[in-house]
Amino acid sequence: MRGFGFEEHGGPDRLRFVDIPEPVPGPGEVRVRIRAAAFNHLDRFTLAGIPGVAVERPHVLGSDGAGTVHAVGGGGGDLASGTKVLINPGIADGTCDACQRGQESFCRNFRILGEHTQGTATSFVVVPARNLRPLPERWTFEQGAAAPLVFETAWRAMKTIAAVRPGERVGVVGAGGGVPTAVVQVAKLLGARVVVASRSLEKAERCRALGADDALAYDEAENPLDRVLWKWSEKNGLDVIFDSVGRPTVPRSIRALARGGRVVVIGATAGSGVEIDLRTLFWRQASIRGSTMSDAREFDEVLGHLAAGRLSPVIDSVHPLDRADEAFRRFDAPDLFGKIVLAVP
Repeated sequence: MRGFGFEEHGGPDRLRFVDIPEPVPGPGEVRVRIRAAAFNHLDRFTLAGIPGVAVERPHVLGSDGAGTVHAVGGGGGDLASGTKVLINPGIADGTCDACQRGQESFCRNFRILGEHTQGTATSFVVVPARNLRPLPERWTFEQGAAAPLVFETAWRAMKTIAAVRPGERVGVVGAGGGVPTAVVQVAKLLGARVVVASRSLEKAERCRALGADDALAYDEAENPLDRVLWKWSEKNGLDVIFDSVGRPTVPRSIRALARGGRVVVIGATAGSGVEIDLRTLFWRQASIRGSTMSDAREFDEVLGHLAAGRLSPVIDSVHPLDRADEAFRRFDAPDLFGKIVLAVP
């Protein structure tokens, strides 16, 4: 079976179409015929190689996918062949203490589709039956592939970890990626006042269509991030700042917090090594909180809002699978805004 990925870790020059065995569903599993897949920044990290994470090679990329049920293993439920589904890419074992408490994201055996397992940029994927949900009515497969990872991440980060309350001031650092476009919508749904800060004012302004109340541009010279956010908040600071950029921005995000403020981090696209001044944290009684993926209950909550039209996946572009290398290069495009999706024939 042909898929898009790599044989050896490295840079974009390592990307290629590879051959892997067609997966066979085991007990409790379902084989899905993929009709659309989507990339995330996680795919870039997986390609480069994540310390401590060993992957089967050749390896197929892609954590998000939507398609139709193709085959069901024993105990995999009564899903009919051809049923349209989307995939929750966060895979827990379903048996540990954390899973039994409904806290699947704390599962010691937690895996992410396309990172720890073969991904969705191919024809077939096997996942546990509990990771499938019906594709919302009137949704295309492309929408189904664009939504899961970024919205479950945004929902847990804003609702559970940051505990955003109505009327709070929420800053979103970065504008073009799939997760920031989801965070803006989720924060607004929770009743927050939202400002988006980006190096590109044009991309930040595009977030107004998603519900953002304001848009700011920052730079390292005359308009650093902490200064523009502090000024925007009328020197009161922000209650929550979502920051997935990392090294160059997190220390400045901390300095822009209000008393009791929270910086929430779900990734570090520009580097993970950060030096902070602890005095800011304890004097303002502020905190840095990490968040990863979601529990099954949270996934169903946010999917309900998506299906009802209160939230909407943002698609940057759709590419045929045979041009996946071209699609992957969109990550470096200055006008990237939303998810990069592959249509699988």
